[in-house]
Amino acid sequence: MARMTMIEAVRSAMDVSMAQDDNVVVFGEDVGYFGGVFRCTQGLQAKYGKTRCFDTPISESGIVGTAIGMAAYGLKPCVEIQFADYMYPAYDQLTQEAARIRYRSNGDFTCPIVVRMPTGGGIFGGQTHSQSPEALFTHVCGLKVIVPSNPYDAKGLLIAAIEDPDPVMFLEPKRLYNGPFDGRHERPVTPWSKHDLGEVPEGHFTIPIGKAEIRRAGSAVTVVAYGTMVHVALAAAEDAGIDAEVIDLRSLLPLDLDTITNSVRKTGRCVVVHEATLTSGFGAEVVALVQENCFYHLEAPIVRVAGWDTPYPHAQEWDYFPSPGRLAQALAEVMGA
Repeated sequence: MARMTMIEAVRSAMDVSMAQDDNVVVFGEDVGYFGGVFRCTQGLQAKYGKTRCFDTPISESGIVGTAIGMAAYGLKPCVEIQFADYMYPAYDQLTQEAARIRYRSNGDFTCPIVVRMPTGGGIFGGQTHSQSPEALFTHVCGLKVIVPSNPYDAKGLLIAAIEDPDPVMFLEPKRLYNGPFDGRHERPVTPWSKHDLGEVPEGHFTIPIGKAEIRRAGSAVTVVAYGTMVHVALAAAEDAGIDAEVIDLRSLLPLDLDTITNSVRKTGRCVVVHEATLTSGFGAEVVALVQENCFYHLEAPIVRVAGWDTPYPHAQEWDYFPSPGRLAQALAEVMGA
């Protein structure tokens, strides 16, 4: 198989989908001639033409609203919001229109759109280029929410999302675009070309939406993570020397609750880690579900490791960013309880 970065895997997913189905269209700010700010759509306009891959005005509400109208008439838009931080003007369209079309029409209409957006920090982007808003989508009935952690999953899940009849929020951790960042900012990042999950089939394949993956088997404690934090969790488990089982959620909505609960019932302990702010972050939902379903198996309180409850701080990025050290400390705390 070819070795791809996550950028190349995302681009390959759109390329495969556009070649297979003429109804798939790609648009957003700078995605055409320029190929996107991260070059995820580079070459697609030249290959498929300006009617299937094109630039839009700087209007996130307009991008998503147009996609909804196209979807209602049978097209399959895959649109890009340049950064997840910019999705707020489109939130009304996503929550009041896209998420409800199936329900409001009693199943007569669906809304097969994918909204791609680079998410998370770790690139010194400051408060308006580093946010992790996934919890705002998981609260909305009718949306699906995906956060891949590697190129293989990114391609398989994006093709599955494009083929899905309902709206999918596809959040791409920008710190993982070129390599599996483990939170150690002082060290060079290993490129995906040297990582097994950088091996990606060049043709069509899908990964089921709603199925988590166990990245590291263990029996002492369950670590639930997604996106960049999967690699931080793996590093922390190694540093702490703890037999931790690391679960990569991949899909937040629908959520693979069985994989989580089966693991916690085995280990008796659980740590949940995410990059977003702590209060009302998606980790709170995971904690509640584990508490409800695994209470009599727990040997210690569940612990969360997350970003601070503050706007993303440019000058204090690496203190804000959940690190292997912070997570290793939480693991030790849970094991000592």
